[in-house]
Amino acid sequence: MTDTVTDRFLRYVVIDTQSDASSPTQPSTSKQLTLGRVLVAELLEIGLSDAHLDEHGYVYATVPSNTGKNNVPVVCFCAHMDTAPDFSGTDVKPQVIRNYQGGDIALPGHAGRVIRESEHRELKNQIGHDIITSDGTTLLGADDKAGLAEIVTAAKYLIDNPDIKHGAIRLLFTPDEEIARGVEKVDIQKLGADFGYTLDGETVGTIEDETFSADGVEIAITGVAIHPGFAYGRMENAIRIAGAIVDRLPKHMAPETTKGRDGFIHPTDLSGSMEKAKISLIIRDFADEGLKTKETLLEDIVKDVMHDYPGSTYTFTVIEQYRNMKLVLDRHPEIVENAIDAIKRAGLTPKRGSIRGGTDGSRLSFMGLPCPNIFAGGHAFHSPLEWVSSQDMEKAVDTIVELAKLWEERA
Repeated sequence: MTDTVTDRFLRYVVIDTQSDASSPTQPSTSKQLTLGRVLVAELLEIGLSDAHLDEHGYVYATVPSNTGKNNVPVVCFCAHMDTAPDFSGTDVKPQVIRNYQGGDIALPGHAGRVIRESEHRELKNQIGHDIITSDGTTLLGADDKAGLAEIVTAAKYLIDNPDIKHGAIRLLFTPDEEIARGVEKVDIQKLGADFGYTLDGETVGTIEDETFSADGVEIAITGVAIHPGFAYGRMENAIRIAGAIVDRLPKHMAPETTKGRDGFIHPTDLSGSMEKAKISLIIRDFADEGLKTKETLLEDIVKDVMHDYPGSTYTFTVIEQYRNMKLVLDRHPEIVENAIDAIKRAGLTPKRGSIRGGTDGSRLSFMGLPCPNIFAGGHAFHSPLEWVSSQDMEKAVDTIVELAKLWEERA
């Protein structure tokens, strides 16, 4: 299946599917629908007769049950179609390094971009693998087109091998995951699954049952605007106020200074004029109490800065984004346990992990679909140094197939 999953992946990554947080539509970019239509055509071709793209940009499909048992749970496998707006996803030119034998990987489109062994420790486990990268001028899109390719390849394998018994399997491909809107309009009733697995993780063998909890914060500042020639003692520049707030953010709570189970406060956008300015931030922590503590700290900073600008005002708006899926998954331990066993049956050593981020599964879990995250094999997401191994993608396919078998066997 290595060539098959690789061929699919290479077809998908050349389709530009970046999402756009500033867009009010769903999906946020129409180009995501292009990939959705390609996926539906492929799913219909392999025999999934109900495959379709809905008006919100979601792809739904079913691998029908082929078992005589009537108590096999319905399992969903999910991946997202969009790529991150953090770095260009336009005109992706993938390269395949066959039979990698170690060493740094130079990216041919940009002389300064090199995937270095010293910085990508997992490369030492890729000897003999086929490594796929971009040319260095764009991201690759393994996040999460590797997951898409793996799920479609596994679905075809199950259809082509009817001797492998399994229950009904639902496929769900989502837009806009990268901008935290991936499942906003998923029809859970139509999906009809008991639980799911996202294929959106990194290192081969990993199963993740915990994510950050996440909020967004919008700070809007209204200053006092006046002609600079007459500003003495009167002007209160909203841009300067916003800059003072950002400057006061604790440096030990930034993404670049935190790791492990530490949360962070991260400004993602700053815009404005003399009269009005806006700061957008994201707050992350594994515990809801940690979110509240950081939000209180942030507003205290804003209030303190605003004391120096008595003529100015601000608003402070918190937007809930997603919550730690572990709160749900701990009530359904068999979902993760079967994934661990499937990874073992695929010939891998399982690694349990926590995500310093979120997946569609974070929100799906709180929508009634418990949904941990399985590896897809990619590395260095959201950057021009992104890479994935064909053989690791094949192991993800094997894991999906073994999961389908396990749930049928244990029903």
